[in-house]
Amino acid sequence: MRKSAKSKITFGILTVSVLAFTSLAASAPQQKPSVIAQDKGKFTIQLDGQTVGHEEFEISALPAGWAAQGTTQLKVPDSPATRVTGTLTLRPDGVPITYAWVSQAEKTNGAHIAFANGVAKITLQMQGARPFQQDLTFGTPLIAVLDNNLYYQYGVLARLYDWSKRGTQNLPVLIPQELTPGSVSVEATGSATANGKTYDGLRVTTTDLEVLLYLDANHRLMRLEVPTAKVSVARD
Repeated sequence: MRKSAKSKITFGILTVSVLAFTSLAASAPQQKPSVIAQDKGKFTIQLDGQTVGHEEFEISALPAGWAAQGTTQLKVPDSPATRVTGTLTLRPDGVPITYAWVSQAEKTNGAHIAFANGVAKITLQMQGARPFQQDLTFGTPLIAVLDNNLYYQYGVLARLYDWSKRGTQNLPVLIPQELTPGSVSVEATGSATANGKTYDGLRVTTTDLEVLLYLDANHRLMRLEVPTAKVSVARD
């Protein structure tokens, strides 16, 4: 598929298509203040039943909002080890303020993004190249950030979902490492079971892929699965 048609999450030699371009005019649910909540933990990432990495993350309160940070270390056979860090700051209602990522593998690359009035102002810094700037415009300030290999951001997405309304809700999305905008559909699925435990289920879908989130009673992300890609992410 052409990159203009899809964006990707990459595990070394494995590429998992997660987001497809859809209309940025999709309606986003109205949010109440303080949708984000404090959390801290570690995820184990598995590919086809084999552990390929870990992510440590923390969501903490700021004087005027929240900071959500995660660091993932991946090692897929026949591929170089990769370390990626993403730091997201948000308003209490979940609207992003800034995002910064750094990826370290054979080269070190990164970017800083400032959000304002539905516009993402991106400054990209690739090793050995001059900084590159690009603006992406969305139809709403409420934008979900879902970056490559940073799964704590799906926990933030679960907070953006309006649980009082339920049903299918559409959100515009930015994938910073791909400089790609898009949209996802999010829907509560009711009670869901994984490894003998019962959770609240949340399904994130695009035109061609389904991501399943398993949440505890407080809507903390406990497990994530991409069945077609044989990827699972579980809280330790």
